[in-house]
Amino acid sequence: MRTLLGKRSLVREAAALRDGTDDPVDAVNRSCDRIDAVDPQVGAFVPEEGRRARLLEAARRAAAGARDPAGRAALHGIPVGIKDIVRVDGLPTRAGSALPPEVLGGPQATVVDRLCAAGALIAGKTVTAEFAVTAPGPTRNPHNPAHTPGGSSSGSAAAVAAGMVPLAIGTQTVGSMIRPAAYCGVVGFKPSYGRIPVDGVISNAASFDTVGCYATDVAGVALAASVLVDGWRPPGLVGRGPRPVLGVPVGPYLERAEEEALRAFEEQQELLRSAGYTVHEVPVMADFAQIVEQLFTMNRYEVAHAHRDWFARFGDRYRPETTAAIQEGRTIGDVAYEAARVWRHAFRERLTADRAAAGVDLWIAPSATGPAPAGLSTTGTSIMCLPWSNAGLPSVSLPAGHAANGLPFGLQLIGETGADEGLLHGAAGIEQVLNGDGRNEDVLHGEARNGDARNGDARNGDARNGDVPNGDVTNEDVRNEDGRPAPERIG
Repeated sequence: MRTLLGKRSLVREAAALRDGTDDPVDAVNRSCDRIDAVDPQVGAFVPEEGRRARLLEAARRAAAGARDPAGRAALHGIPVGIKDIVRVDGLPTRAGSALPPEVLGGPQATVVDRLCAAGALIAGKTVTAEFAVTAPGPTRNPHNPAHTPGGSSSGSAAAVAAGMVPLAIGTQTVGSMIRPAAYCGVVGFKPSYGRIPVDGVISNAASFDTVGCYATDVAGVALAASVLVDGWRPPGLVGRGPRPVLGVPVGPYLERAEEEALRAFEEQQELLRSAGYTVHEVPVMADFAQIVEQLFTMNRYEVAHAHRDWFARFGDRYRPETTAAIQEGRTIGDVAYEAARVWRHAFRERLTADRAAAGVDLWIAPSATGPAPAGLSTTGTSIMCLPWSNAGLPSVSLPAGHAANGLPFGLQLIGETGADEGLLHGAAGIEQVLNGDGRNEDVLHGEARNGDARNGDARNGDARNGDVPNGDVTNEDVRNEDGRPAPERIG
């Protein structure tokens, strides 16, 4: 059987499309051929009649409108998958639900506007857990279709892992970007809270919702970030500097990971030390159970608020997991919610102080508690992402080896609020160590060199278009995905 995995370099494809050695029509056919070949097994994309014809028309318009290579934008001709809670003109938004699409409609999201302004072509909507909460969609893991791809950005991560598109957009409320990246063996980037606008995105919990992206490497997410992230600093303003000092957050948080994941994490730390990185163990979050409760107090209250009107009209069409989240949120009063907001502010300040006192530049941790669980009834647990999402910090997941069953692990790197550029700078060097090359090159100065920061043209030097290969539910002691109550509740 043909492999369900594929690897497409966003940087190389974008460079080739801009310099004319590749063509948008060919890029569209490449994506559509791959979708036709593997998506019946993976289920990453929401089915769409006439997808190829729509995309070919868009590709021809793109080619005709940018005949001069010098005028081609950063993502000229790049097919992109869009999570189906993000509104796109001309495509229905269903959010993985049975609600009428017209009820969920509205103006196109700013993140899509920015992609289109940068020359991207919308390959289609990718599958999401219902309303980006917990009820899984039909997507399977390209590494092993008997396992979950994670969620709620299931389809976006799987589409990149299977080589259907070189770039896909997802969202994270608690763990919806980072965990699927780890399970699917791709790079997932969740920027600082608020650095990509969320208008036009159906809300899960507004105090946490963040738009992010997937690619096969750090260079790819850096290229996408240069187009999507507010105030992205051009490479000349981001110094190379020394290797970042890495902090391991020891304590109750880290103990949530499974034994196999912790053994792999220890090996990753030793690999980084051998490559010249300083790695400190820093005791933090002794009150982790209270952090979990604080987040879900806010999360559930906000989920109930976001769905108040829709649930009143269409409550019988919601899946049980989403219904349970909404009903739990209805039991949380304003006083409890405000107290949780105050507690969260104190937690953020304490985490910032702990980082500064330890001299840490980036936190590192497993991206998930272990490899992707078997079956499609769960998307896994978000616990390893929870404190960082709670603090609004930028994070990235890098592929980092494999479990005994062959499924991938991810290494999560977490930066300071607003320091997304520095996070990806550091991630580039760490990626090379994990891939067996210890040189600490700066992705923001190298292959993914970008021009003007916001919606600018991210040109990539001499990068060339490469080949496009066609190539146990565990530790659920807190909550699944972005908040489903688990059998045993902490606190």
